[in-house]
Amino acid sequence: MIIDRNVRKFLVFSEESILTGLEQMSRNKTKVLFALNKDGFLEGSITDGDFRRWLVKQSSLNLHQPVSEIMNINLPFFNVKERPEVISKAFVDRIEYIPLTDDYRRLVAVASKVSGDFSISGHLINDSSPCFVIAEIGNNHNGSLELAKALVDSAVAAGANCAKFQHRNLDSLYRKSADSGAGGDDLATEYTLDLLAKNQLSSEQLFEVFDYCHKKNIIPLCTPWDLKSLDELDGYGVAAFKIASADLTNHELLRAAANKMKPLICSTGMSTEQEIVQAVEVLRSSGAQFSLLHCNSTYPTPYKDINLMYLNRLKTIGECPVGYSGHERGVFVPVAAVALGAKIIEKHLTHDKKMEGNDHKISLLPDEFKSMVEQIRSIESALGVSETRQITQGELINRENLAKSLVASCFVKKGTIIKDSMIDIKSPGNGVQPNRRQELVGKAATRDLQAGDFFYESDIDSVNAEPRNYKFKRPWGIPVRFHDYMSFVSKSNPDLVEFHLSYKDLEKDIGQIKGSAGLDFVVHSPELFANDHILDLCSDDEAYRKHSIEELQRVINLTRDLKNLFPKTKEPCIVTNVGGFTTTAHLPVAKRAPLYDRFLASYAKLDIRGVRIIPQTMPSFPWHFGGQSFHNLFVAADEIATICAANGLQICLDISHSKLACNYYDWSLSDFISIVGPYVAHLHIADAEGVDGEGLQVGKGKINFSHLAEDLRQFCPKASFIPEIWQGHTNYGEGFWRALDLLEREFSF
Repeated sequence: MIIDRNVRKFLVFSEESILTGLEQMSRNKTKVLFALNKDGFLEGSITDGDFRRWLVKQSSLNLHQPVSEIMNINLPFFNVKERPEVISKAFVDRIEYIPLTDDYRRLVAVASKVSGDFSISGHLINDSSPCFVIAEIGNNHNGSLELAKALVDSAVAAGANCAKFQHRNLDSLYRKSADSGAGGDDLATEYTLDLLAKNQLSSEQLFEVFDYCHKKNIIPLCTPWDLKSLDELDGYGVAAFKIASADLTNHELLRAAANKMKPLICSTGMSTEQEIVQAVEVLRSSGAQFSLLHCNSTYPTPYKDINLMYLNRLKTIGECPVGYSGHERGVFVPVAAVALGAKIIEKHLTHDKKMEGNDHKISLLPDEFKSMVEQIRSIESALGVSETRQITQGELINRENLAKSLVASCFVKKGTIIKDSMIDIKSPGNGVQPNRRQELVGKAATRDLQAGDFFYESDIDSVNAEPRNYKFKRPWGIPVRFHDYMSFVSKSNPDLVEFHLSYKDLEKDIGQIKGSAGLDFVVHSPELFANDHILDLCSDDEAYRKHSIEELQRVINLTRDLKNLFPKTKEPCIVTNVGGFTTTAHLPVAKRAPLYDRFLASYAKLDIRGVRIIPQTMPSFPWHFGGQSFHNLFVAADEIATICAANGLQICLDISHSKLACNYYDWSLSDFISIVGPYVAHLHIADAEGVDGEGLQVGKGKINFSHLAEDLRQFCPKASFIPEIWQGHTNYGEGFWRALDLLEREFSF
């Protein structure tokens, strides 16, 4: 049994509508609500069964009737002061939740038959949640209020979720006070007692530190070492209690803490398994919400004694979230614990390992603690989920380059039944994978195929997106290469084309290209140039940056030459990624300013007469030819708006890129567009999912394209666009045509 004081999710007022009640029940996922009258007194309960029984009796459905019409007034309930063992006996038949009231029948808690969500100050801790990281400051402040606050600052900077302290009433805790002058204790106890007496913060000082934690948006927690300290902490209003290993066998303290009806985090160091089992029985019988931390209470703990595999056993014993409280040196053991399922990590934090006190020498310095948190978050990302394996975006990119495809081994006329002898296997992986060969055999060819032509998905399922004329509310175009430009244009009515260049295209004689007086054009600069040079106008390597400037100038010069072939375009745009990526982690805001300065310095050295450079917005984790980087510039909307406004720049808003950045930083895409909209000259349109699933077909990701169309009409109504679907050019632009069809037909672009 669990007693939960977070009753808001269970509440509905009896005069509210049945529809409101159903919506609340859907949100809380418990299938039960408790109805209160306008004065807050418990009146009844509503379950999904009550709703179904009411529903079948209705001749006409009216969900706007009050929930009092369907609530059960004969529900079991108890006073919150009732003994837990009495309450637990009421869980019979299908009753899984029992309301607990105060003396005035006001709902103050809910007892549940099974363990509910374990959460601390809104931080949910379960199998799918991020690890809850506790910076154990303890008494490492050595009695200094200023140092305590400085350690809180370090915990915040390191990325901890919680700063934890310890609170003792020495007179009630120890049989002899530190200054009693009485002997008889062994040397270790005498030393410990002396340290505690010197290094304690008063209750008032401790609570001042807690207030400081709230100001810094980090959760303050504390370990009560005695009943008086427990009451003081509860009086302050801490969100949960941490029970030290030394008190796991102190059932009196466990029961008293459980009776406060707040979550408990219990360390298990120095305890036998039987003692852990007994403690769990006490916690369960008290209705406590609890988690267990595996721990070895040795300072420092030898690696051979840690036994991380016990985490699985501990989870079985507790049937609760488990974590790890470490006293070993270094950071790799907590990271390994997370890989094994620990959902709470507690490590000590200090500013000086040489300070007086046992805990300092096994504590982490701020940079070490930050490194641990970063590694924990990385390993959480790497763990993923135990579901059907999917090919990642990076793998898809490399599969296109490295894998093999089914190709025609000879000329195949449209309508011919495809035989096995007509199929060959060749690189690259642009077409159907070789394992689908037998699915292709026996199909009628949907088109004429030359020897070496790829077979595509549409050759198997016979569903193909055919190009046609489209009508949009803004200028639109398609991505093309020099070699397929005329083929694509002849099949539809684009207003423009966007030439996607490779570095080899810079060597071509564009005199072989047939121009068009009626088309506008845009150029997309290569990112990769000869000798593996990735364009970076922000590099701190002057030689590298100089070479990037020279390569981009070649793109500009080629664009000027193309103007002669497309006279309608007076000032063609050049879309480019200006660089500014890192390989190990994102740069903090303060360190991005020098990169923007170097970009502007590089930009000033370019001869841009007659053209416009429009940097494209970037995702947080761009793919650079199969490998992933950490991008820093032209990612955040406010930074983009600032640099554009100050320097007269415009951008290419890549919707897929920016949606991924919004996902990673928890921004609103609509807000993003409202900020950068005035500076948008051109758009790349594709769907997106997660933090790095870019270039997806429209409707295959998480973008709401109806809302997107409205935002774009409001904030950048004149910007042109192309569909930039990954592999959209294959099978004669099938992905582009499908995207255009969806954007026009379903989303009124």
